Amino acid sequence: MSQKKVKTIAIYGKGGIGKSTTTSNITAALSTLGLKVMQIGCDPKSDSTTTLRGGGYIPTILDTLRDKKSVKSNEIIFDGFNGIYCVEAGGPAPGVGCAGRGIITSVELLKQLRVFDELDLDVVVYDVLGDVVCGGFAVPIREGIADHVFTVSSSDFMAIYAANNLFKGIQKYSNNGGALLGGVIANSVNTGYAKEIIDDFVTQTKTQVIEYVPRSVTVTQSELQGKTTIEAFPESEQAKVYRGLAQKIYDHTESKVPTPLNDKELHEWAFKWADTLLAMETGEVRSKAANI
Repeated sequence: MSQKKVKTIAIYGKGGIGKSTTTSNITAALSTLGLKVMQIGCDPKSDSTTTLRGGGYIPTILDTLRDKKSVKSNEIIFDGFNGIYCVEAGGPAPGVGCAGRGIITSVELLKQLRVFDELDLDVVVYDVLGDVVCGGFAVPIREGIADHVFTVSSSDFMAIYAANNLFKGIQKYSNNGGALLGGVIANSVNTGYAKEIIDDFVTQTKTQVIEYVPRSVTVTQSELQGKTTIEAFPESEQAKVYRGLAQKIYDHTESKVPTPLNDKELHEWAFKWADTLLAMETGEVRSKAANI
């Protein structure tokens, strides 16, 4: 009997952009489809799976390894919402070592413990800090651990800058079996110009938007309860968006090599949009003045 193929997804994004919020809601939504899912938090803050566990933190793999020479799977894998397996890679002590080391160590340990085989998983989701794509943070891409990579981005320049850097990393390792890009998850899109900026960016880089996720107070309310929106408000419009996004990611099969902008092109692109938004704002001010 052939072994079941586990779908592995890596979700990157600039810190503070809503990456872990989006990832946890995707994971929660996938679990409601009847899938066995594991989420591996690869951010040194170790808070990726918090809303999957009622707001509770769990011991990280690196912290556990510091205390023990031998580690069992039940010491690093914890139950979350709807049977989701939760893992936090963790990071080094402040000011010591590479923050990406936790990912390398975690993947090696989970393989050694045969976790991916013995838990009969359907989907593994890596939640990865995307501010810098170097060292351990590039492991899901460089080693081809993930089948598909997605990035969370808003229309803010630094979020797009981080996404463009991710595209450079994917392009670099694409000829050596590295993971390819599934697309961009456009987060906090509540204005027409925000959608236009992201649409233009994906056009320039020959990628695609997988889903537009609006900013919603429902998300804030859910997180204050230590829950995902899928768990706290399953019938809300925001939950419907997350479920639709999760289904698209699960059904996704064809990822591609993006075409990142170089630094000069990216800044010229940003300046163009700065001028466009200024002209839009000036036009609105004039229009309002004319109506007074």
